[in-house]
Amino acid sequence: MPNDRRTVTAPDAPAAVGPYVHAVRAGGLLFCSGQIPLDPATGELVGDTPGEQARRCLENLTAVCAAAGASLVDAVKLTVYLTSMDTFGEVNEVYASFFATEPPARVAIAVAALPRGAQVEIDAIVALPD
Repeated sequence: MPNDRRTVTAPDAPAAVGPYVHAVRAGGLLFCSGQIPLDPATGELVGDTPGEQARRCLENLTAVCAAAGASLVDAVKLTVYLTSMDTFGEVNEVYASFFATEPPARVAIAVAALPRGAQVEIDAIVALPD
C-alpha cells in the first residue's frame, strides 16, 4: 500500500497551539486534530458557555474539512471532550444543529481539563470525497 499521508493546513482555522497539524489525509480519510473554541482571527478562546464553545469547535472543524476539499457532514466519527458532563445536553443541542440528517458515530468523554481553559474540544474523522 503506498504511503498517501498528507498534512492539511487550514487558513480559516485557528493556528495550532502545539506541535501538530490541522489534519492528515490518509487512506481516503481525513483525521482532524482536536479543535478548542479559538477565534481564527485572534487566536483567543471564545464562548462563555459550553454550547457556544462547541459551536466554535465545530465551525473550526468545518474550516479544516473545507481546506481538505471535504465537508463536516461527511464525518464518520467525532469525539467530544467535556470538562463537565453536566453540560452534555447543551453541547448536544448545538452538535445536533450541525448534523440534522445523518449524524456520524460519536463518543463523549469527560476530562479533567482542556488546553487554554476550554470547556469543550472536538476532533473528527471524515470520509474524503472521491
